[in-house]
Amino acid sequence: MSIPPPPGPHQPAPAQGPSPAPGPYGPPPQGQLPYGPQPYGQPYGPPYPTWGQGYSPYARRPSVNGLAVASLVLGVLCCFPAVGLVLGVVALAQIKKKGQSGKGLAVAGSILSSLGLALWVTALATGGLSDAWEGFKKGATQGTAFSVVKGQCFDAPGESLEGLTYDVDEVPCAGEHDGEVFGEFRMTGSVFPGDSAVSDVADEKCYPLQDSYAMDTWALPEDVDVYYFGPTRQSWRLGDREVTCIFGNTDGNATLTGSLRADETTLDPYQVALLKSLNALDAVLWEEPEDYPEDDLPGYRTWSRDVQDSLDDQIGALGAQSWPARADKQVAALVKDMTAARDEWAKAVAAALDDDVDAFYTHYDKGYEYVDGPSTVTARKALGLATKRPTSDEDYGGGSGAPDSGELKV
Repeated sequence: MSIPPPPGPHQPAPAQGPSPAPGPYGPPPQGQLPYGPQPYGQPYGPPYPTWGQGYSPYARRPSVNGLAVASLVLGVLCCFPAVGLVLGVVALAQIKKKGQSGKGLAVAGSILSSLGLALWVTALATGGLSDAWEGFKKGATQGTAFSVVKGQCFDAPGESLEGLTYDVDEVPCAGEHDGEVFGEFRMTGSVFPGDSAVSDVADEKCYPLQDSYAMDTWALPEDVDVYYFGPTRQSWRLGDREVTCIFGNTDGNATLTGSLRADETTLDPYQVALLKSLNALDAVLWEEPEDYPEDDLPGYRTWSRDVQDSLDDQIGALGAQSWPARADKQVAALVKDMTAARDEWAKAVAAALDDDVDAFYTHYDKGYEYVDGPSTVTARKALGLATKRPTSDEDYGGGSGAPDSGELKV
């Protein structure tokens, strides 16, 4: 009788009694020994199957392809449709090769990205993409401070129009407010020119915009001045080039009440015609040289000729306009005075050519007597415009410089 070997560390203990019935794995395959006691010298089969390292006895679901998910996200957002389409195609190839899931996601992402790409191409061809991008950049770089546009009023943080701000609140112009936007323009260049340069450009360009928004400059309150929103060095790097021109109170503790707008949207055609002529002449008078005539007589000669030409243009424009009966005689009187003023400026040009400074001063003074004189006041009154002439030191200032404007950086 064979004696089975004693149980060892690598051998199962011999079973006692009859061999057990076949287990759940069925009868042993042909040529293999059944589980249980074996003849001496024969190896014992393991009672349970073993699993190799890295293998699991349980069936796992295949992983979802990451590129398929990314393709679907980009397709839904429609921000980078070309990238979404490429990711979808690559994802389909990887899914087939690796046996991953996510085919539906990849297909959906590819379709949506294709549609988005078609829309982008159409927008680019029609120019709509450019407009949308400019609007996006403006909102991204300028923030909510520039949510106020021409004709709107707002309150500034800290109730001040000077310093640095990132936000303003739009409010009705009928009530009290800190500022009213009357114009805007964009600066150019790739390098930030500096705060003083931004201020100089704002002074140069905001005042002409003021005359087109508040055409009746005589109606502006004396405590109103020009301020602006300007780019900072930081916002310039993000593409901010916008300068917004603003009316504000010269007293930092005071506010404005009511809109200062007086243009084609609020005035009748006769008022607009008269103000355009008067403002065009004012714009030339503002260009008076900074030095005295004896120091720059050639410059005054050139400027006097510009004044003469502007008067000639305005005389023609006012004479060609038909006027209502209430203002016909008053405008005719104004044209007569402007004609006399034109003759005086012509004589000032001749005196400058002769290097006669004294004669130049004589005609210079007489030419100014007719500008904004009594006939201007009566014509304005007949048309329902303001009749109080602004203070002289604020009226013209080419020689002394325009009033300084305030800056509100954003």
